[in-house]
Amino acid sequence: MKGLAQWGLSLSIVLYGVLHFYTYFHPHAFLLQLLSISGAGIVICGAILLSVKNLKMPLGLLLFGIFILIYSDISLLEGILHGLRQMRNMIGLLILVPLISWVLREEPYMEAIVSYGNKLLNTSRRFYLGAISFTQVIAYFLLFGSIQMVYHFIDEILADKRGEAWENFKGTALLRGFALSTLWVVSIPSFVFVVEIMDASLYLSILQGFGMAVVGVGIALVFSHFEEKKFGVNLTAGVRSEFEEVLGANPQDRLVQRDFKEFIILFVSLFGTIFILQGFWDIELLVLIPLVVIAWIISYFLYKRRPHKLLQNLKTHIRKDVARESYQLCMMLGAGMMIYALNQTSFASIVVDGIYGLQTALPFLNILYFLPFIIIILGFFGLGPLTVMVLVGGILGSLQLPYPPEIIVLAVTSGSAISILLSPLIMPVITLSGANGLSGFKNGIVFNWKYALVLYVVVQIYVQLMVVW
Repeated sequence: MKGLAQWGLSLSIVLYGVLHFYTYFHPHAFLLQLLSISGAGIVICGAILLSVKNLKMPLGLLLFGIFILIYSDISLLEGILHGLRQMRNMIGLLILVPLISWVLREEPYMEAIVSYGNKLLNTSRRFYLGAISFTQVIAYFLLFGSIQMVYHFIDEILADKRGEAWENFKGTALLRGFALSTLWVVSIPSFVFVVEIMDASLYLSILQGFGMAVVGVGIALVFSHFEEKKFGVNLTAGVRSEFEEVLGANPQDRLVQRDFKEFIILFVSLFGTIFILQGFWDIELLVLIPLVVIAWIISYFLYKRRPHKLLQNLKTHIRKDVARESYQLCMMLGAGMMIYALNQTSFASIVVDGIYGLQTALPFLNILYFLPFIIIILGFFGLGPLTVMVLVGGILGSLQLPYPPEIIVLAVTSGSAISILLSPLIMPVITLSGANGLSGFKNGIVFNWKYALVLYVVVQIYVQLMVVW
């Protein structure tokens, strides 16, 4: 039964992705209905494969949405079909963006970058700066998978360095780096979703988020200095001794130079193509990004003369890897059903009236103070940044808030970053704990609560100043 369910799940996901992109450019009533049916297939096959118990949250959202539709004016069947298509852009993005990792794993790009920069990383502070920055760059390609990959890479360099001081040094750099990437990296689904739903400028949102990420890196370096003093360990001496032993690659080596240059070209070409096309092509960002990604991947493998490797990766992905995305896709379908159902009610106007009522009673406060806390609190209930962003962003998108959309984007994504830093129940902290063996509570709250508090204050100072001006 489970074998049949896995086959049905892979077929449903592939069919949903293909129909989504085709009907986006060529709308057809029958194919749109088929798109909704394939969405239902994802939920049904996912429930069989993962069990209803493990899909409690997605199914709960789905049923809650259907319950609201029963009491709305719209036909129940029509509402369900529309609800299964509500998050189609997001699902298309989630199906294709993880494929970026195929390119990064083709050559030893990470080794080339570290080999090139080894003389710049020979103190604990420089190494920390390199790790937190490198994690943000790799997150562009691997999303939260960057935490595990970069951790193991750093662990190979610092192989003999163990203990809480070293795990704090490595773990906080990676977790803080990935958290800051959610403020500006265009391939992070939660970031691009809220930019799209708020109709914010991509350029301004990235520039603003990147600027705040730079500030966040500076704050992290200050914290790292005091954390090293607290543990009483000379991390610089340890870093230098390990670099001498591990990094045998010569930055003058021809292959190292080639891989380093290729990585820079890959990063700029993907990032730049999205920027350029977004300025000239009237298309939704959530649709543009996966289209650019697939064209970029195909171009890479053709340039490398490895089309057979591309086909091999595709077969493996469809047979095995696609099914692993089922939980997240079911979550998007469930959230879409609930958001669509709420949009058929007077929910948005009630929320807006409540916001204006709160600001009338407390004129010195506004909703931008509270938005990050909504994301953080839901994160402690085990809802990942993307799920929370879809729920909160989907509601915010239907409201007419009196603030610049780019400021709302920063306020919301700062909540996402802090949730990643603290919550032991979401994937980034779980992934790090699986890698370094420390508890999620220690990796999250114990190591990062002070940094998260300072980050919140700094972001809010900027946000509130921008609102006043």
